[in-house]
Amino acid sequence: MSDRRAHGVGFRQEVSTIAISSSMKGKSPAAPQQRINERILARQVLVIDEEGVSLGVLDTRQALDTAAERGFDLVEVAPNNVPPVCKIMDYGRFKFMQEKKAHESKRHQTVIQIKEIKMRPKTGEHDFQFKLKHIREFLDKGLKVKATIMFRGREVVHAELGQRILVRITEQTTDIGAVEQELKMEGRNMFVILTPSKKK
Repeated sequence: MSDRRAHGVGFRQEVSTIAISSSMKGKSPAAPQQRINERILARQVLVIDEEGVSLGVLDTRQALDTAAERGFDLVEVAPNNVPPVCKIMDYGRFKFMQEKKAHESKRHQTVIQIKEIKMRPKTGEHDFQFKLKHIREFLDKGLKVKATIMFRGREVVHAELGQRILVRITEQTTDIGAVEQELKMEGRNMFVILTPSKKK
């Protein structure tokens, strides 16, 4: 097998990119779209006016008329309450402000890229140096790297072979990277995550 096939094609198959948007961490799925005006289903609602003053519980028809008289919309803001809470407001402006905030949030979101390099516990010296070169290139570009050792069959009983490779990688990247997550075993894979110590 030529070097091109052994290292070019094979390497592309063994490098994967994991992109994590930090702005999405810990967030729940999007809430259902708010009901406004004639779409409000409840027969009675607790109404808050445009100044934040409670108008008490009103029939929905009466609440709609009150909002219309003031030149505003009736917006359901707490549909799960009994009765639901509705607010009198300028819904167009409200949506505009929401979209503006969402746009600002998107501008400031951080995207973390992790490049994964996969190896076998019996990786030869030439292959090791080839993979190490790419790990160093990724770190030098400011990317995190997940170095993974994949065990097959009974290879897992010789976990020390994989551990030796990962320790060697961390030792030979200390000038441009640092260990973010210590060596860990998950199933038949052993890995360590490196983070760049400098960013361009």
